[in-house]
Amino acid sequence: MAKAFIGCSIASLILIIGLGLFFPWVYWLLILVLPLIIMGAMDMMQTKHAIIRNYPIFGRMRYWMESLRPKIYQYFVESDIDGSPVNRVDRSTIYQRAKRELDSQPFGTQFNVYAEGYEWMAHSIQPHDFDTMNKDPRVIIGGRDCRQPYSASIFNVSAMSYGSLSSNAVEALNGGAKIGNFAHNTGEGGISDFHLKQGGDIIWQIGTGYFGCRDENGNFSDKLFAEKSVLPQIKMIELKLSQGAKPGHGGILPAAKNTPEIAAIRHVQPHTTVYSPPFHKAFNSPREMMLFIRKLRELSNGKPVGFKLCIGQHREFYAICKAMMETDIYPDFITVDGGEGGTGAAPPEFSNSVGMPLMDGLAFVHDTLTGFSIRHHIKIIASGKVLTGFHLLRALALGADTCNSARAMMMALGCIQALLCNTNRCPTGVATQDKWLAGGLVVDDKKHRVANYHRDTIESAVELTAAIGLPEPHKITRRHIFRRVFMNQIRTFEDIYPSTPQGFLLADQIPAHLKEQLDTVTTDTWNFGI
Repeated sequence: MAKAFIGCSIASLILIIGLGLFFPWVYWLLILVLPLIIMGAMDMMQTKHAIIRNYPIFGRMRYWMESLRPKIYQYFVESDIDGSPVNRVDRSTIYQRAKRELDSQPFGTQFNVYAEGYEWMAHSIQPHDFDTMNKDPRVIIGGRDCRQPYSASIFNVSAMSYGSLSSNAVEALNGGAKIGNFAHNTGEGGISDFHLKQGGDIIWQIGTGYFGCRDENGNFSDKLFAEKSVLPQIKMIELKLSQGAKPGHGGILPAAKNTPEIAAIRHVQPHTTVYSPPFHKAFNSPREMMLFIRKLRELSNGKPVGFKLCIGQHREFYAICKAMMETDIYPDFITVDGGEGGTGAAPPEFSNSVGMPLMDGLAFVHDTLTGFSIRHHIKIIASGKVLTGFHLLRALALGADTCNSARAMMMALGCIQALLCNTNRCPTGVATQDKWLAGGLVVDDKKHRVANYHRDTIESAVELTAAIGLPEPHKITRRHIFRRVFMNQIRTFEDIYPSTPQGFLLADQIPAHLKEQLDTVTTDTWNFGI
């Protein structure tokens, strides 16, 4: 092909020059031909791509088609129920609710109700009166040592940092939280002016980099934390141990992205590469972690303090529970993130193959806390692909008190699932630092869309609760949710995730495998001889 290109190029030039002697206007064709010849010559000289080197000009078409493939597949090939990570049915529901458009659908469900994995709820012959129900159910988060408990919505904005999201996106999310009276998690990137400008409730997340509350050596700073945590807009403090997108993985803020503005927010030196370790340096054991949680609560004047994690090794969570009991220090909440990931960019192996999915992790955390008889001290927040009212109730049935969502809130802002979050080229201005692209996201419009989506999704959850015959969402149990596990086999969530009796893990007679795990853990180290 390269030889043919060389031959065609020479022949074209000779032909144009020859004809130009008789017809001077033919020389204008060089404007079209010369750029192609130059491009082809450059293709043959480059050494990175064999296809382009062997097939100049035409080889580029392979990469053009590859870049167009996701768009073509999303708009012309995939069905309404096959899209991933979020299918078109759920995306459309989010968009319609955000815009206050008609969100009903005709002609029945598109899902195969006889397919393995299909889930549904058990309705009642005598539903509850929806009109008499509370359309904004809330949960008080704050245990016995909390002096400033927070009344939380059952649906809030999950952790997304400024830097990952644009300034307009962050501001619109917080504006929506203000309108709808729900909470906005900052993500581990620290508190920016864009989190505070609209006045919405804030959950301040503290990650392993301690951004916004670190000294010059990257260690946790009591002074900086105390100064910021007392802001009245900050309602809760969340200590991030791990996240579903990349559990057990640290992070890197490249020098090119570390602008003076970002550096000021995170308390780092601008134009330097900043590393977030995969573990915390402020504590080295489950016991020390509980003491650190107590310190955070004291420094924040008694605000609710909890931690977020994606479940990995069971024994480590058992050790945390033991540390709670030994120190008599209990977090006010635990956020359970699902291994199905979220908005955080991550290596594919971590996104695809590390961490326990939300439903399994959520059931495990609730049952473990119940088994140790400490569930009453702690509220549980579920975070992981919660998109609809059904997803909300499913999480509550498995043990959650409230839910967080990231991807759905991004879609309420206008995200089209272009899957370019990690490239800085987000076409909707949501996940980018490009000022031009971010400027396309109008805060005053999008904040109302976020509030609309939040309100309608909660009302949907309440309406589903009424259909079950229950007076409020937190009455739902695992027996109300069904899943088809085979063509002719149906199981309730109680069958799939059997509830743990109160105090079960404290009893003398427990299964051998559980006893072995409990006996090997200690609260003085994370290393259990694994």
